[in-house]
Amino acid sequence: MDKVLKEITPKSSDFSQWYVDVIRKADMVDYAPMKGFMVMKPYSYRIWEFIQEAMDRRFKETGHENAYFPLLIPEHLLAKEAEHIEGFSAEVAWVTMGGREVLPERLAVRPTSETIIGAMYSQWIHSYRDLPVLINQWANVLRWEKATRPFLRTTEFLWQEGHTVHRTADEALRETLQQLEIYREVIEEYLAIPVIQGVKSAGERFAGAVDTYTLESLMGDGRALQTATSHFLGQHFSKAFDIQFLDEDGVLKYGWTTSWGSSTRMIGALIMVHGDDKGLRLPPKVAPIQVVIVPIGRGERREKVLAHARDLAASLTAIARVKLDDRDEFTPGYKFNDWEMRGVPLRIEIGPKDMAKNSVMIARRDTGEKISVAEADLLTKVPELLNAVQDELFRQAKEFQQSHSYAIANYQEMDQYGYRGFFRGDWCGSEECATRLKTETGITIRCLPFGESPVTGHCVVCDEPSQYRALFARAY
Repeated sequence: MDKVLKEITPKSSDFSQWYVDVIRKADMVDYAPMKGFMVMKPYSYRIWEFIQEAMDRRFKETGHENAYFPLLIPEHLLAKEAEHIEGFSAEVAWVTMGGREVLPERLAVRPTSETIIGAMYSQWIHSYRDLPVLINQWANVLRWEKATRPFLRTTEFLWQEGHTVHRTADEALRETLQQLEIYREVIEEYLAIPVIQGVKSAGERFAGAVDTYTLESLMGDGRALQTATSHFLGQHFSKAFDIQFLDEDGVLKYGWTTSWGSSTRMIGALIMVHGDDKGLRLPPKVAPIQVVIVPIGRGERREKVLAHARDLAASLTAIARVKLDDRDEFTPGYKFNDWEMRGVPLRIEIGPKDMAKNSVMIARRDTGEKISVAEADLLTKVPELLNAVQDELFRQAKEFQQSHSYAIANYQEMDQYGYRGFFRGDWCGSEECATRLKTETGITIRCLPFGESPVTGHCVVCDEPSQYRALFARAY
């Protein structure tokens, strides 16, 4: 049984297989009977709930309310915003039958909800007094993907999508950037994943948006992952769906809209950024179990140790999410491996010798360090260690990102790094250069980072004068 737990493909030999091994052996997902669909098991869904709680609280603090809109969208609504539907046309799943009857109009299973929500907003908004409209929904979406991978890209996934309408362009843009900052805060402070903030290039922005703002993170294999996006939609959707309001000056005007979203792919990022050859390493703020207690003892001493461990677990429950592993059928070594694979931040070991000294042994999942702690100090030491693990995981991820970020003068220099990592270089702004780079190397422009200006003065692709400093990477 111990051998089974250890059979995780090393990250360095096959990162993709390592990823699949970890999520399966940590009991996070199972594959559904339909290709491309996954079942989120309780362990991973609890992580999602922690992410939801952190984000939802911040959404509400900034004046947003939750609502729910239909899963199915009439085809004529999707067709109203041509650029938008073109961007999703290859991924849309259609419902054509209702029971035994052919539907008079196809219904799309939502790939995103701008169109259905825009149609409703046009009925709700009449005056400037109705603005702003600040609504978020927690929902599922369906995008018919050709190649799927659990959490990162599945046919169906869970997410939240915010949709707002504002009186002015400035208000809408402030909303867009405010939500991006909320995402940054949760992803960095809860998931311990460092991000780079920026605006998408025209070729990479959301279909129908004026500007798309993004958070980009670097995974453990040197590929980038877009962890969240916030879109300034201008008046494209308000004009398509007739979202108008009578302003205070008596003039009928179109609203300014935004949309913003994040999904369960953040769990994939969590795994790929922090995981190691032993399995998951979970930041304490989103770990379903923060502390696991493993009693060690045989024969008559076992019951005495187990009773003491129960008391210990009860006392710690007030300050942490605690699990007592009292399974008889497994050895302590098996349990150590099991909980390490599941990424539990702290493991407390207690046996007869520890009891005699009124102490326990605590092992940190992030560093592997083991320390002896007096039981009298546990109520202060455990929170201190959980904070330390949270900070250390972010520090390690930040260090990895920095050590795998390279300034380049031309795109051929990416080759010496195996095209893995973040590459910063100048770009002329031509989509032809972006397309050439993607075709030749698989590298895309992830964003134009905030606060960064051209350095060399010439494009890394064509050597013509540069307009932007860009972040390049291969991405999931």
